[in-house]
Amino acid sequence: MPLIDFTLLKYLASIVDILLVWYVIYKLIMVIRGTKAVQLLKGILVILLVRVVSEYLGLRTLSWMMEQAITWGFLAIIIIFQPELRRALEQLGRGKIFSRSSLPEEEEQEKTVTAIWKATDYMAKRRIGALISLERETGMSDYIETGIRMESIISSELLINIFIPNTPLHDGAVIVQKNSVAAAACYLPLSESPFISKELGTRHRAALGISEVTDSITIIVSEETGNISLAKNGELHRDMSPDEFKEILTKELIVKTNKQASSVRWNWRGKNNG
Repeated sequence: MPLIDFTLLKYLASIVDILLVWYVIYKLIMVIRGTKAVQLLKGILVILLVRVVSEYLGLRTLSWMMEQAITWGFLAIIIIFQPELRRALEQLGRGKIFSRSSLPEEEEQEKTVTAIWKATDYMAKRRIGALISLERETGMSDYIETGIRMESIISSELLINIFIPNTPLHDGAVIVQKNSVAAAACYLPLSESPFISKELGTRHRAALGISEVTDSITIIVSEETGNISLAKNGELHRDMSPDEFKEILTKELIVKTNKQASSVRWNWRGKNNG
């Protein structure tokens, strides 16, 4: 009987060990998600794949080169992934790396949409240039670090004050994470597409650029015309009316809760049965 108990405890310990390792790996992926480290990890996987294939096919020179790359790769990873490793250690020190991430409640999402819509409408009427990028699934930590950290609850008044001309933070982009302004005066990558209209300025090119490398939604208010545009998935939707803009923003940002979704399905079935 003691032997059975010892075997069972050993088996349970192995399961817990595996689960903890996978959880740590998952959290590390969440830390580097949306950063340049993802592309570097893909490169490492290619090197490992080439190493295995070259060994299997007997390509000695290529196999030796890949082996050297792997041997010195640990040091290279520390150097290349320094920003991501620093961020992970900072989050670990704050106790955030193992915290549960969740989407804002629908009420908070509605407040965010309303704040952005009010601020955009205000700035459009007064031709105040603005660039607001909303983070979604793909992380934008690399771009947040280029600006001034704020971590402030979003409001229309805050957004308007940031983009008032000749203020310290008006030049650059505001990045919104969930229901807060993560940073202002951020630099976004400019699109190099040759198909962009010559009449579009830096804000529009930056909005298109970030939409090409992330799944973010980026809002532009033109300083020259006061027109509202929105960039997502590498496409630019120009000259939208305030109502059209609010409708798209609501559709893209407000996620219904599971309870409400199941309630909608139940009502739909009930109507069909009726």
